[in-house]
Amino acid sequence: MRIHIATDHAGLELSHYLIEQLTMAGHEVFDHGPKEYDPLDDYPAFCINAALAVRADEDAGEQALGIVLGGSGNGEQMAANKVRGIRAALVWNLDTAKLARSHNDANVVAVGARQHSQEEVLELINAFIAEPFSNDERHVRRIGKIASFEQTGEIL
Repeated sequence: MRIHIATDHAGLELSHYLIEQLTMAGHEVFDHGPKEYDPLDDYPAFCINAALAVRADEDAGEQALGIVLGGSGNGEQMAANKVRGIRAALVWNLDTAKLARSHNDANVVAVGARQHSQEEVLELINAFIAEPFSNDERHVRRIGKIASFEQTGEIL
């Protein structure tokens, strides 16, 4: 699986750990930054670039997911969700990680680096990656309505 990862300063150490672990698990991981610690960094560009890369891979027929990290994960999720076609979900336990994929077909996961241990985050990420989309008609329909609004601005 191709995985695009981005963070802010709060998640930098965690992102290095995840890149190492996910690469060892056989994933192709792309780091969208930052490259070095800067407590005043601006995460939106990093997260948007990771989301754009997920979208580009999907458009090219590649299977890809994204990971965005921050102190809480909230702002990073918001930034990623500004990219058309991205469904970024903030997860904080195994149920939310699995439901983000199975019900919402989320293609980016956001996690708060200050909220969990490295091992807990890895467990959440692995659960997110492993969980397939259910393809239940009701979920397909709802995702379609979100995508339609994203394209047209009309609520169905």
